[in-house]
Amino acid sequence: MQTAERIGAEVISVDSMQVYVGMDIGTAKPNMLERDGVPHHMIDIAEPEANFSVADFRRLGREVLGSSDSARMLITGGSGLHFRALVDPMSFAPTDPEIRAELEEAPIEQVLAELRRADPEAERYVDMANSRRVIRAVEIWRLSGEGPSQRATSAEAEDLRRYVPEIEFTAVGVDPGELLEQRVEARLARMRAGGLVDEVGRLRRRLGRTARNAVGYREILGALDGFCSVDEAFERAARNTRKLARKQRTWFQRDPRIRWIPWFDDVADRVDRVLEAMS
Repeated sequence: MQTAERIGAEVISVDSMQVYVGMDIGTAKPNMLERDGVPHHMIDIAEPEANFSVADFRRLGREVLGSSDSARMLITGGSGLHFRALVDPMSFAPTDPEIRAELEEAPIEQVLAELRRADPEAERYVDMANSRRVIRAVEIWRLSGEGPSQRATSAEAEDLRRYVPEIEFTAVGVDPGELLEQRVEARLARMRAGGLVDEVGRLRRRLGRTARNAVGYREILGALDGFCSVDEAFERAARNTRKLARKQRTWFQRDPRIRWIPWFDDVADRVDRVLEAMS
């Protein structure tokens, strides 16, 4: 917020769950007053029942980038895939609910056999023990005629591996280091005090497959369904948040375009200095 105000930027959230209406406390959305001060995009654009895909996010996010009058856009958030979908060359294979349903009902051995026939090199690129990935690979093959080996060796895939951007940007990563666990615990405590359990209760009948698997919501749904206590749910949420944060950090640290700085109280000043030096 401070950086956006100082450089006169609008904010694009690349948080995969802030897109959902009503999922406010558990996704740590900026409140409406904060959003009035700094215009935000890609927040509250889908109902919680929807399975809002990365492809959907890329399409709408690119529309925002293409239509904004702001000279600067500040992209911020935790989802590495959504970030790369916004700035890098990343097309998405077609999907068909009927084909997907047919493949999900078929014996997995049959689906595996079809994939091997379609693409003898598939095992080099698809985890054959992961049924979801196998099914998706066959779905793509049926719809596009492209097997995993063709997609993995395309020019687009090569640019992705080399981190060649489609939209030029300057990136700063903030790493809390040893403060991670403390910050996770403090944030979850604020969410609990702010009414996260009530929020999940209000939304529980509306949460679609994607939204209900958000960290924090998934654990509290378990408590509301009687599988654990609320205290146990928050303990699990803290554990899973730390796990997710480590996964996100690993994802982003592979990206050579990001300049990393440690977390300190004057982090906004440090970000500003790094952005100025890199621009």
